[in-house]
Amino acid sequence: MTVRIHKSIEANQELFFISDLHLGDGSPSDSFAGKDDALIAFLEHVGERKAHLVIVGDAIDFHQAWFFSRVLKAHAQLFGALSRLGDTYGVTYIWGNHDADMSFFKDILRFDVCSSLGVGDKILVQHGYEYDPFIGTNLEATHQATRVHHLIERFFDTRIRLPLELFYTFSNRLMFWFFHKLAYLRVLAKKMGMQTLHDKLKTHELYWVHGQLGDPQGIFENIRSALETGPHHWIVTGHSHLPGRVEVAPGRVYVNTGSWTFRSSSYAHWDGSDFQVRDWMRDKVHTDRWYRPLMDRRWRHMDLFAWWRANYMGLLRYRVGEAGKVPSFRRATHDVIEPTGD
Repeated sequence: MTVRIHKSIEANQELFFISDLHLGDGSPSDSFAGKDDALIAFLEHVGERKAHLVIVGDAIDFHQAWFFSRVLKAHAQLFGALSRLGDTYGVTYIWGNHDADMSFFKDILRFDVCSSLGVGDKILVQHGYEYDPFIGTNLEATHQATRVHHLIERFFDTRIRLPLELFYTFSNRLMFWFFHKLAYLRVLAKKMGMQTLHDKLKTHELYWVHGQLGDPQGIFENIRSALETGPHHWIVTGHSHLPGRVEVAPGRVYVNTGSWTFRSSSYAHWDGSDFQVRDWMRDKVHTDRWYRPLMDRRWRHMDLFAWWRANYMGLLRYRVGEAGKVPSFRRATHDVIEPTGD
């Protein structure tokens, strides 16, 4: 979507933020995973508090469902609850990279649709794909790749996702093996003096590896830079599905709303002075726990070959999946995040 629409609202009000619902067709490949009742209860809570809801993109997974009528049929009651909230206290919708058609949100649900939101003069809210080193500059081109990805998952009834240790399927292990072989093409390109091809393949490789190591969608560094050098004190996004509130510099805070995919049900709450990120179904607070490895950049040196040497055990077995010990920030997020890799 090339049109940019910026909206501004006052900061002296109570606000709730959710994103990345990825409502699909209700089939087993629908990553929303049938949590309609839980989300309806959350929407009723927002209404009871007479607060304003901001949906930070990717509410409907058009790529997974293929036909919008299937999404409507699978989540009819939920859309009714969204419509009622929009008619009473209003809903702002910020489009994301999965939002190919905004007419439903704008014309049927009567949401206030925009590409970015300013809350006061110190808070910027965007979906987050703008900071994605791959999708951010190739938004239209990635739609087809995402559709193919969902089609493969549906056809083979499997998950090809990051991180590998949480989706330790044969198909995912095979994909990692195949991707490692492609990395040699990057090495060959450099030896043959094809620097442009080498750099392009290197970008894709690091995007994959950094997603595996704990920076889904590779957005954290770009957001950190924007906070450190830009005018905003808070930047709020979704996109990566990794919930948290992390102070990247004194007085500069990144807030990620997480997602409602699989077993996650995270949201951000603005009380008029500060943010808190919580999980609705578990009633727990998300702090900066999963962002600490990113803050000290301990993972930035690793390319695919370094990760492979540390993890591959032969016969499509990988240490991160076979050892039975998931790193603490992975183990803690097993029930609450699902980086998509889309």
